[in-house]
Amino acid sequence: MADAQRFDLVVIGSGPAGEKGAVQAAYFGKKVALVEKAPTVGGACVHTGTLPSKTLREAALYVTGFQRRQLYGMSLEIDRQASVRQLMGRLRAVTDQQVSQIGQNLDRHGVKVFRGDATFTGSKELVVRHDGVDVAWLVADVFLIATGSSPHRPPEVPFHDTDVEDSDTILDLDRIPNELAVIGGGVIGSEYACIFAALGTHVTLVEGRGALMSFLDGEMSQALKASLERGGHEVLLGDAVAGIKRIPGGPLHVGFKSGRSLEVDKILYSAGRAGNTAGLGLDAAGVKADPRGRIEVDEHFRTSAPGIYAAGDVIGNPALASVSMEQGRVGVCHAFGFAYKTRVSPINPYGIYSIPEISMVGATEEELKKAGASYEVGRARFEDNARGQIVGDRDGLLKLLFEVPSKRLLGVHVIGERATELIHIGQMVMEFGGTIDKFIDCVFNFPTLSEVYKYAAYDGLGRLARRAG
Repeated sequence: MADAQRFDLVVIGSGPAGEKGAVQAAYFGKKVALVEKAPTVGGACVHTGTLPSKTLREAALYVTGFQRRQLYGMSLEIDRQASVRQLMGRLRAVTDQQVSQIGQNLDRHGVKVFRGDATFTGSKELVVRHDGVDVAWLVADVFLIATGSSPHRPPEVPFHDTDVEDSDTILDLDRIPNELAVIGGGVIGSEYACIFAALGTHVTLVEGRGALMSFLDGEMSQALKASLERGGHEVLLGDAVAGIKRIPGGPLHVGFKSGRSLEVDKILYSAGRAGNTAGLGLDAAGVKADPRGRIEVDEHFRTSAPGIYAAGDVIGNPALASVSMEQGRVGVCHAFGFAYKTRVSPINPYGIYSIPEISMVGATEEELKKAGASYEVGRARFEDNARGQIVGDRDGLLKLLFEVPSKRLLGVHVIGERATELIHIGQMVMEFGGTIDKFIDCVFNFPTLSEVYKYAAYDGLGRLARRAG
């Protein structure tokens, strides 16, 4: 192996946190190297996580005419094999485009990319190995670990069966199943349950807790459950898997602790994620991680080892691509003293690409009740909005939570068409400490879904007035 190569910053991983952190440092003139073990850049966000599931969602809605069926009462027969080809074709097209775009961004900023596995040999150096051969020795004063996460695979689950999938392997679709059990009602499980439901699969979604995505406002969680059930699917809450086995020559049998059982073609087991830190040599670098491989960091994204930072899914919650990008940038700015980005905003939106979409920012009603806060609620339904009627959205709802008596906006929750876009209107009002009066004062294009903000504010003010009277 050649002599050590010195850089100002070495980044491990080319997902959202790694790419943005590397480019941020290079933009300010630092010499940057990036190590990526996969054949192409982009990380799980591009290849197995964020973008693939969202692409599949949009492709599924398109090839099945799902929304047109709702609006016009159409009954469409799906060619399942043709649908698989169309879905996979669209997925590859988007992935290739993103890989090209990220590669060009790194090239444009002069970031040198090394292919292989990175292993720390000390707190200031690491070796890059490709196919077991040492190919580079990199030395730097600053490192950024952005290796992401992978699906957690409990040992008792028979993943050796080709029809027992996790959120990575489910992307290698060989067919669209007739019956699917989704074990885990978190974000990933709920999103895939909705995608397959749109494709005509009968879905049973199982969640051990009392609600789907328990971090959501309860009204939104219940609305998604009701939407799935209205489509003929099952949502089992408060139950857990006791065992999974293959019936010889037949389907998969799933037994539950309640005594209930199911027979299905495929299972998607979604039981959380684990940090990708195996083989990194964290002990040699002095970096601490928890039993699931998640690295401990402070508010500046510093690890327990001086000069080593970590960002993105590898540090755990919130594990959002949008936040990971900011974490990478903020960590690098802190490391080099750039007076550019000093913190990640505490007001971060969540986007769930279920069908219908859900998005939220700020407090939930359950959190406000628990805190004993004085608040009021304003609601507006898409079915009462002209644009909502045009697109045929019967599930859509905007919910505003605001402080009493100040009327300061505390939380925004949306379910329905374009929820993940609409949320940013409320987010910006919260960012500047605004009140719901801002929505009354604003003029919105007509007809638009955005106009629901005005009517949710009117509803909230009406409730407030009745409460005062």
